[in-house]
Amino acid sequence: MDARALAALAANPGCRRRALLDGAGVDKGALAQALGAPANFGQSQFAHQRGNSFEARVKADGGADLVRLLHERLRDGSEPPGPGAVATPDLTAPGPQGRTARTALALREATEAGRWALLDHPMVSLDVAGSPAFLEPDAVVVHPDGSWTVIEIKSFPMVDGSADPAKVGAAARQSAVYTLALERVASMIGEPEEGGGTANRADRAPARARVRHQVLLVCPKDFSNLPTAELVDVRKQLAVTRRQLDRLTRIEEIAAALPEGTTFDLRLTDDGRIPTRPVEELTAAVDAVDAAYAPECLSTCELAAHCRTRSRAAGQVEALGRGVRGELGGLTTVDAVLTAAMNGPADEAPTGDPAVDALRRAAALRAEALASRPELASRPEAVACR
Repeated sequence: MDARALAALAANPGCRRRALLDGAGVDKGALAQALGAPANFGQSQFAHQRGNSFEARVKADGGADLVRLLHERLRDGSEPPGPGAVATPDLTAPGPQGRTARTALALREATEAGRWALLDHPMVSLDVAGSPAFLEPDAVVVHPDGSWTVIEIKSFPMVDGSADPAKVGAAARQSAVYTLALERVASMIGEPEEGGGTANRADRAPARARVRHQVLLVCPKDFSNLPTAELVDVRKQLAVTRRQLDRLTRIEEIAAALPEGTTFDLRLTDDGRIPTRPVEELTAAVDAVDAAYAPECLSTCELAAHCRTRSRAAGQVEALGRGVRGELGGLTTVDAVLTAAMNGPADEAPTGDPAVDALRRAAALRAEALASRPELASRPEAVACR
């Protein structure tokens, strides 16, 4: 699971289906294709190449320009980094566990050195429902005071100092996941090392590691390829992400509730391209795991089209949006909503259920509006309640 998937998962913690599939490393795009409901979103190859080219430009010259850009946006009165003042530690190590350990060591060393440092694509880990997720921020800058800033580089433009709020919000949620993982590393900086590490470092300054709650969002300026940046406060997103991840059911508990032998294997042909497993079997396996569909899933989850179809077929009000679901209280299906609205006049005594009373008032207003429009009353199919 990457930070984008975790941000989407944290936004919908009640979806056990996504938690299990992501935790098991299932290719949801291939699964959706085999189910006959392919995802209709994603980044094009051109956009991906453009993003890589822009990131390479931003990080040129050892990241010195990027650190200077961060210093300009901070406006904290500190000394700007001079030539050769930015360290770029080597984070090469075998495997995700090795890279995570190497990143933690580099962060510790840079913090204790008390100088600017840029970690290019470090790797950190985060426990998600009992399973480790390895995350790779675009960059992390260590300040001379020991604080750390997450750098998020995006290829969408920042026009006249502002960018698309929806894209900025998505970047903020993604950065909050990185910040949460880095806070775990920061909490261990300065702890005694095994084998008398504290005595060996007695002559060093105490570690002051902390993760800043403002991330630097770097984007192309206007429609050029020149970088510009703004600080984005992610404290709200951080609190929401922390709370939602804590609510996620452990993956082992989800798996334990499945029927024996449940598998999401597509049974691909020898060339690894064509699934041979019957759609009915695959659908039954997917439906064995509870989902929590909402329209927002269409932009974040490859299985959203399949879940939407199943939600609509079951008449679930969640298909109309979380706001509608919250307003309807205990009415969980469209049929129940229509029954509550049509089974009694609005002038009856209140039922005690605010949702039912509001629906009956709405039904009465609709009937009154139709009565004032005879041409519509004669064609009820034109204004059918759906």
